[in-house]
Amino acid sequence: MFFGRINSALHKTFYSLRNRNFRLFFIGQTISNTGNWLTNVAIVLLVLKITGSGLDVGILSACQYGPILFLSAFGGSIADKVDKRKMLLVTQGLEMAQSAALAVLAFMPHPPLLATYIVALAGGIFLAFDNPLRRSFVSEMVSREDLPNAVVLYSTIVNTSRIFGPALAGLLVVTLGYGWAFTLDALSYTAVIVCVIMMRPEELHIKHDREKVSGGVMAGVRYIFSVPVLWINFVMLAVIGTLAYNFQVTFPLFVIRALHGTEGMFTVLYSIFSFGAVICGLVVAHRKLVTMKHILTGAVLLGIAMLILAIVPNAYTAAVVIFFVGIASILYMTPTTTTVQIESKPGMHGRVLALQSVFLIGTTLIGGPFSGFLADTFGGRAPILFGGVVCLAAALFGYVATQKVTP
Repeated sequence: MFFGRINSALHKTFYSLRNRNFRLFFIGQTISNTGNWLTNVAIVLLVLKITGSGLDVGILSACQYGPILFLSAFGGSIADKVDKRKMLLVTQGLEMAQSAALAVLAFMPHPPLLATYIVALAGGIFLAFDNPLRRSFVSEMVSREDLPNAVVLYSTIVNTSRIFGPALAGLLVVTLGYGWAFTLDALSYTAVIVCVIMMRPEELHIKHDREKVSGGVMAGVRYIFSVPVLWINFVMLAVIGTLAYNFQVTFPLFVIRALHGTEGMFTVLYSIFSFGAVICGLVVAHRKLVTMKHILTGAVLLGIAMLILAIVPNAYTAAVVIFFVGIASILYMTPTTTTVQIESKPGMHGRVLALQSVFLIGTTLIGGPFSGFLADTFGGRAPILFGGVVCLAAALFGYVATQKVTP
């Protein structure tokens, strides 16, 4: 009886993996995303070591994710019109080359900061086209029935990799050095490329004729504003994504400056944060918590958790609180992402998801340097405290707006 219930729960949580193409995608992305997070953490620590400046870390994040603000919407428009499987081989190959270039720089005795920024910027350009491609491809690998679960599991891939990637980055940085961290990331792309090649094109669920997809970026914008649940979702995301969801900048500054910790402590705390995110992601996948109500609840809980984290006295207390920050971040972000895919029509997936990336990731061009400035000016706790207030304000807006559009 007991094992039967466990088996039933596992089946309900992971049922979209019954699709062979999605299984391959899941495996490849889990490995590759672990490498991505390894690089994301290692490059922040590298710049912090070179300069010791929070603003410089913010500029790095602007280079990594700023291109999404300008290019991702066009990438989404392209994603709606091309063979996503073939295009993924191109974008993943380019991202592999970018990680290899970072490895070359890191192996130098004195890595040049400007060159690091330039390579990070190139990676941001590649990501602007790759991100909407990968995310919209999920809807072609599974049936409509399996889509909500597949979208949640895809989010879980990112959060699972955030457990092992940062921990591995901390281990490599303090033992073998930064260069090997970037080298391992470059090698991890092999897994996703092989998995994409192994997919069966005839089993893909192509829901529309790509040649008949009309309109570009502005068509996607008009469509979003025609669907209340989408535009409310996007306004909240623009605010939270710009001013609160900059954890790659705020967490290392918080740990090193406010808690007087080390690089190793940061990677451990980041892994704990990610573990909380994974636990919540699996619960969301099992319980299908993907409505506007769950978005609002997640934003409130994220705001409260960040406010508590901002006042913790030491690393031990932070380890407990940051676990709940991870839970709250996914309780907000997963239904935010899933609702977009469920509520938008198939021919708009690429553009809508790309515009979502603009508000979540592309706004780092503004939010990253701003968070670094707050930390430099008011201390390492300031950007987290400010982010908590922003989340609560966004939740209040979402609640009021939802009440007005609900008949």
